[in-house]
This record gives sequence, C-alpha cells and structure tokens, in this order.
Amino acid sequence: MTTVDTLQNKHDHGLDFSAYAYNQNLGWKGSLDDVSFEQTTIKDKLLALEKPCYIVKVAGKIGVTNEGYLYPNENNTTAQVELITSTAPINIQQLGDANFLSFHGVKYAYMTGAMAGGIASEEMVIALGKEKILSSFGAGGLSPERIEAAINRIQLALPHGPYAFNLIHSPNDMAIERRAVDLYLKYQIRTVEASAFLDLTANIVYYRVAGLSLNDANQIEIKNKVIAKVSRREVATKFLQPAPEKFLKELVEQGLITQLQAKLAAKVPMADDITIEADSGGHTDNRPLVCLLPSIIALRDEVQAQYNYEQPIRIGVAGGIATPQSALAAFMMGAAYVMTGSINQSCVESGACKHTKQLLAQAEMADVIMAPAADMFEMGVKLQVLKRGTLFPMRAQKLYEIYRTYDSIDSIPLPEKEKIEKQIFRKTIAEVWEGTATYLSQKNPEKLGKAVNNPKLKMALIFRWYLGLSSRWSSSGEKGREVDYQIWCGPAMGSFNDWVRGSYLSEPNNRRVVDVAHHIMTGAAFLYRIQSLKIQGMQISDYYSQYIPEPSVHFSITEV
Repeated sequence: MTTVDTLQNKHDHGLDFSAYAYNQNLGWKGSLDDVSFEQTTIKDKLLALEKPCYIVKVAGKIGVTNEGYLYPNENNTTAQVELITSTAPINIQQLGDANFLSFHGVKYAYMTGAMAGGIASEEMVIALGKEKILSSFGAGGLSPERIEAAINRIQLALPHGPYAFNLIHSPNDMAIERRAVDLYLKYQIRTVEASAFLDLTANIVYYRVAGLSLNDANQIEIKNKVIAKVSRREVATKFLQPAPEKFLKELVEQGLITQLQAKLAAKVPMADDITIEADSGGHTDNRPLVCLLPSIIALRDEVQAQYNYEQPIRIGVAGGIATPQSALAAFMMGAAYVMTGSINQSCVESGACKHTKQLLAQAEMADVIMAPAADMFEMGVKLQVLKRGTLFPMRAQKLYEIYRTYDSIDSIPLPEKEKIEKQIFRKTIAEVWEGTATYLSQKNPEKLGKAVNNPKLKMALIFRWYLGLSSRWSSSGEKGREVDYQIWCGPAMGSFNDWVRGSYLSEPNNRRVVDVAHHIMTGAAFLYRIQSLKIQGMQISDYYSQYIPEPSVHFSITEV
C-alpha cells in the first residue's frame, strides 16, 4: 500500500508546475495506490484518453491518476493530497467538426485523398470504409472500364459506404470528365472529391445539381455530395457559391436537369466540404497551411453571410498532414477535418509497386521537387514528385524546356533528338508517335486530327507519352524503368518517416492505412491532452510529449 511516507525519496520524473497551476477550489479523493509516480506508468495514464486525468501532489511529489473524483474544496484547506490540475476524458470523435462525421457517416474527422491511376486503390477505400473512415478512389487517368470495375467492387464491399470517387479536372479533354460523371450518376456514387479544377465546368455542376430534390417536409435534399480540393481563393469562391446560371441553363436545355433542380441549385453551394490543399504531392501550389487555412475560413464566413446557407460549408485541410502534431495543429486552427495523401501511398493497400513503396519509406522532407505534369504539360503546370531514386523530374523538365524552345520535332537539333531517344524514350521518336497516334485514333480521333496539322501539338503529345507512362510504371513496377518512375509525393512523406522511425510503422510491410489513420488521430488527441496540461501551468518533459505508434488492434466500430 502506498503511503505519504513511502514517497519522500522518489526521483525526478519530468513533471513540474507553475505557481498558478494549483486548482485551489477543487480537491481530489481516491486511493494513493492508483497514483503513478514513475515515468512509464505516468505516460500510460496520460494515454488513457477515455478516462479523466488528475495531476496531484503528495508529499512534495507530483503524481498522475485516472481514478478517484473531484470535490469542492470550500475552505481552501491544504489536504494531504493536493490537486494541481486535471483534464477531462477526450474522445477522438471530438476532434474536428461533428457535422462532418454525421454528414458522411464516419467515425473520424479524417479522410484519405485520391491519388490518380488507382494508387488510392479499391483495397485502400474498402479497408478504410469498413472502419467507417472516408477514402477517395483515385479515378484520375483511368479508363471508364477500369473506373466501372472499381465502382462495382467497392459498392459490393461497402453497400452502405462510406466511400468517395475522384473527379479530376481535365482541361485538355473535357470528355474524360463527362464520362466519369456519367458513370457516377449511373451507379449513384453519392460522394465525389473534385480536384485540380481551375474553374467550374458543366460536368461538375451536372453531377451536383442532378442530385437535388425536395423531401416531404419541402426541404432541399442534396444527394450528390461534393468535397472540393482547392489551393486558391478564387477557385474556392467558385465552390462556395451556388452553381453559375449559364451552366444551369445549358443543362436544362439539354434535358439533363429539371427546372426545379435548377431553381434549387441557386440555394445551395457547389460543395459541402472544401479541402484546402497546402504543400502536397502531385498538383500543388506549395502554399503554407498556416496562411492558407485562415484565409479560406474567412472567405467561407464572408460567403456564408451573403447566402445564409442552412448548413455552412466545412473547411478541411490537406498537404503536410502526416503526424499527430500536424493533424492537431490543423484542428486547433479550425479545420473541420484532415486529409492525408502521400503517406498512404507507402502503405500495403496502395496501388504503388513494392519498389516505389520502399523509396517512399526512405524519403526525407527535402527529397521532393516540382516537375511538369502530363495532363497539363502545354500549360506549364507542374506537380510535386519524389526526386530520390529516380531521374524522372530532371528528364521531364528537359522535355518541357525543349518543347518551349522549338516549334516542332523536326526543328530539334539531331544531337538533342538522339539523347531523347536513347536516354529517355528508349525508342525512336517515330515509334513513340506511331503508338500515340494508334491510341488517339481509338480514344480521341479529334485530337489526332489536330496534331497532324499542328507540329507543336504533335511534339507535346510525343513528350506526354513519357510523362504519362512514367506514373504507370511506378504503379505496375515496370522492370528496367525504375529510374523513370514518376512518384507523386509531398514533404509530408519525410515528416511521416521521421515520426515512425524506430517503430513498427518504419517498415513498409507494416504500414496499413487504418493503422496510420488511427495512430494519427489518437496521437492528436493525446497531444491535445498534453498541451491542455501545459496551458494550465504544467511543465512537462519531452518524454511525455511524444506519441510513438505501437502495434495493437485498432478500435473496432463498436468500441468507439
């Protein structure tokens, strides 16, 4: 049995307090046997998030307990056991916006973003969905047949959700967008993550408005939910506002939506949630999260005051979310939810090949660089990729510089053409064009016709052959092309690797998306407790401020 006398010679354990930390109006009652004075057991009690945490002082020593109870210390008398401070239990569901949870039918204010080419795979979406965590399938760059197969598989595994599908903006071929929307409407995909949009298109408006109706109570029902990923205020404004009248008029004239739906569209925003994308992998403006989030939240509030939507749009964050610290920082800044991306690519369920996952698991924060994007090559748009272990960024940039310098393939100096053929393409330019022309004749004969009469466009299509295939090689594990793998990645990957170094998650084979989600959210809740104690005057050593992922059975749905 623990007594006051047995505590006189305890060693320092890294806890102290400021004079103002004393809670003189409350006292603690309980058994001293339940109070921990050793580092390891103290941390265990701090990690017991489902229980309250009491910091007490006994015989000059600070201890921690989850047991006992508080009582009013009306006379301000000094008891044998003094209460310094306390924190309430914290549930992971308390992080973020509760409306995000109820609206999407999920248990965490956490989702995983789409990574094109099926890198955000069916396995990833299903694994997370079974744990009631929202995940977006990476439909970008996939054929309609491949997307349809993914829809069938995911809907079979998750008949009641949650899941989302990506709708990526395709400015060079709007028919790609339209085919995806047609599939989503056909199969009643109720949540779409819209990304890379520079402006609204008739396609995203069609998807949104086609799901509007009135219920029996004469209230607007929004069946087709939109989570818009943006990084600029001007684009965010488009999704914060109702659908443009010009698109509604066109859609009504085409018989795609009704007059009633067009009328209802004027009363709802284009998106239910807006994910502001900071310094992320893939398409990114490299914006700093601490500047971007407050700006978009303020913009949301301005638009809400103007339109007075029944349900204000939620603002979440992506880009750099890789650790409990980054997730907690986002929540404390007002984020309704957090979205992870790059870190999931290194997980078992991702569509990336084993070699790519190994490279990602070794990446540091500085191992990323901007490189030309295949889908917006001619526009000079860039995306963020891994530079460690691959020559893709340098080779892609070289192709873009040549494209900018010359007007046609024929005007490129012979030595340059030979370098392209031998070092980058490993084929003759004629062979690349032959394959490209065959593909376009089946998929986009109109563009092929334009290219035949436009040498500059023809050159761009030839160069895009390499940029397009390089990302597929990274997914399929194309042998002999490892140095050309295009691996979309942001600095979050390096941050994640730093956090899990030395833990079971340092090994790619142990990285599972559900575990990663659980540890980030649990760690964020734990760090919230630690910061709460610090704000109340506790001086806490770094030992207690570290959340290290431990292998364990994650919480089942019935336990939360």
